[in-house]
Amino acid sequence: MIRLGVVGHRGYERLPDMLRVVLRLAPELGFDVYCEPDIHDLVSGASKMASPEHLDALVTLGGDGTLLRGARLLAGREVPIIGVNLGRLGFLTSCGGDEMEEALRRFARGEYRAEARMALAARALDRTGAERRRWHALNDVVLHKGGFARVVRLAVESNGEAVAAYAADGIVMCTPTGSTAYSLSAGGPIVEPTVESIILTPISPHTLAIRPLVLPPTATLSVTTEVGPEELLVTIDGQVGTTFAGGEVLEVKRAGRSVLIVRFPGTTYFSRLRHKLGWGGVPQA
Repeated sequence: MIRLGVVGHRGYERLPDMLRVVLRLAPELGFDVYCEPDIHDLVSGASKMASPEHLDALVTLGGDGTLLRGARLLAGREVPIIGVNLGRLGFLTSCGGDEMEEALRRFARGEYRAEARMALAARALDRTGAERRRWHALNDVVLHKGGFARVVRLAVESNGEAVAAYAADGIVMCTPTGSTAYSLSAGGPIVEPTVESIILTPISPHTLAIRPLVLPPTATLSVTTEVGPEELLVTIDGQVGTTFAGGEVLEVKRAGRSVLIVRFPGTTYFSRLRHKLGWGGVPQA
């Protein structure tokens, strides 16, 4: 039996129908289904997921945000994720909602590849150097200002060496997977996912001399800020985070394990760029 975890976003009307499809296929395909507690009440016949530790695969029902949440739920466990897009973009997902049944059948037959994506490990250290929060990010770690209308000053080091002092609205530290998310909107480069690296992109920098920077995956970044009355915010994959004060340190480096995203034959990274993001200029007639 394949122990299949399921996470979903209750904001999508199709979620209950998708859950019923998974449960209908489970006996035929050899799935033992475990739903996360938040959606367990939407369908009968599934066990409640107490912990992701025992899972062999994970299905995410929603959009890219749901897949990102599923990846964090796994907390570094290298379990293949089948992302099912029920929304509009779904750039990271494996298939659309109408394709889910066939995708699950192909997965059960082994007709897929698990695409390893680099992830980030981040932690916030207080003024004494003690760790107070830790995260695992597939897309990005962002340090940014809250509601106040002024630039902030951030000092960034890589492996103990000073990189730059930024005067900006914040800074994005992302993986190649996250290079098509917030970093892209802030002017960062698109990095093909197999080119493992950490991308450093300032948000609205107040200078012409600062540009996005691509660093090797061996870099350990440390970010500090001047002491001030306003607290900054650390955001992980645009979904969770904490406050960040002067004198604290935000440390970001490559995670010890990758995130595995299921891909099926016939789909490529550049075809998704063209189809989902309109990449490639003016389409041919």
